[in-house]
Amino acid sequence: MTSNWTIENQMLYKHFNFQDFTKAFGFMTQVAFLAEKHQHHPTWKNTYGKVEIWLTTHDAGHIITEKDHALAKDIDQILNG
Repeated sequence: MTSNWTIENQMLYKHFNFQDFTKAFGFMTQVAFLAEKHQHHPTWKNTYGKVEIWLTTHDAGHIITEKDHALAKDIDQILNG
């Protein structure tokens, strides 16, 4: 299991808290570039300083696959360096 991600409705899920909207949006921009690199795109939600991300592989029947774990790991690296 990818660090601190949980399984919610057959999707990997994690929320991230930031000091403000600008920092949250900056994080989302970095995730967007990662998603393009992986050719795998999240379902996500942003409210001010909170970002929620859900990962599932749509073309595999909406199940969690290695693609989800790989993207989750790289998303964690944004914050962990």
